[in-house]
Amino acid sequence: MTAAARSGRSSGGAKSATEPAVKGEAPGAARLAAYLVRGDDASLVGQHMHDLLGLLAGEYDAAMVVEEHGGSGADELDVGKVVDALTTPPFLTDRRIVVLRDAGRLAAADAARLVACLEDPLPGVTLVLVAGGGTIPAALVKATQHGGQVIDTAVGTGRARTQWLVDRLHEAPVRLDARAGSRLGEHLGGDVSRLRGLLDALAAAYGEGASVDVEKLEPFLGEAGTVAPWDLSDAIDSGDTAGALGALRRLFGAGAYHPLQVLAILHRHYQAMLRLDGSGVTTPDEAAARLGMRSSYPAKKALEQGRRLGPTGISRAVTLLADADLDVRGRSALPAETVLEVLVGRLSRLGAAREPTTRRPATASSRRRS
Repeated sequence: MTAAARSGRSSGGAKSATEPAVKGEAPGAARLAAYLVRGDDASLVGQHMHDLLGLLAGEYDAAMVVEEHGGSGADELDVGKVVDALTTPPFLTDRRIVVLRDAGRLAAADAARLVACLEDPLPGVTLVLVAGGGTIPAALVKATQHGGQVIDTAVGTGRARTQWLVDRLHEAPVRLDARAGSRLGEHLGGDVSRLRGLLDALAAAYGEGASVDVEKLEPFLGEAGTVAPWDLSDAIDSGDTAGALGALRRLFGAGAYHPLQVLAILHRHYQAMLRLDGSGVTTPDEAAARLGMRSSYPAKKALEQGRRLGPTGISRAVTLLADADLDVRGRSALPAETVLEVLVGRLSRLGAAREPTTRRPATASSRRRS
């Protein structure tokens, strides 16, 4: 689990906030009756919610066991439906996770109905409250603390923020030296919600457990004007992680490309390799004809890179792209830009790990043996 998944402070219950809200969540593991996730940074709250729901769902698909209510898009908060969900046994599964977003919109009378449900919780049913929309009635917070867990994602200021950052870096999937850690803290400032995605991107680029100095960190922090889309794909193909991330940030930096546009560029890039793989095409002109390209130069690059990656590498790249597409469209709580940074890091490592395979010419002795 990444560093930010273990961040936050908790009150109520017996679990430490630096540990996952539900440790491991093996099938059949005990789940608390209620959780409250709160904080002053919506991105950090969203990241913790994403992790918590994944742990609570366990081996089940979230669509089967998670029921959402409220949120910024909801005109009215129908507490009756929430109460019905909390008092109805799970069907076809052993659990139901009832999520109530913007719980601060609850009136005192509605909160009292939820408190009554928590006083005698139904086995297998868990209530997850998400702060927002105002102040959550104190009685509901107290009931959650008594029978569940409150996860506070607030980072604090001054020394508290510094200690929070130190703790997260100690738990990070990569090891930043002192200068890199200081540079990272200075760069993030109050925007600490970016920390998790940045650490994940570093791990994707350099591998888990890798040592990261300022020189390795810097490409993940910079921002400049836009570049041509092929600068991104060329850097990925050559295994130049720093160059690829720099190109990606410059595509975003000037506001010239939306994350979905960048994904479309990468989709087309690997789709060309996929169409050529196993087709019997051997020359750039044949590749251009098959791909419907006017120029043989981009077709040649697709043909050569497809040979380097091979069927397994191309398949892995397509899978990474499909996962990133879902994450950008809302499956992940991470910002779309961070999702693409992780994707580009993984794709460039994939390109660096593959080498062209050449068949050595047969010698006279080998011909005699055959």
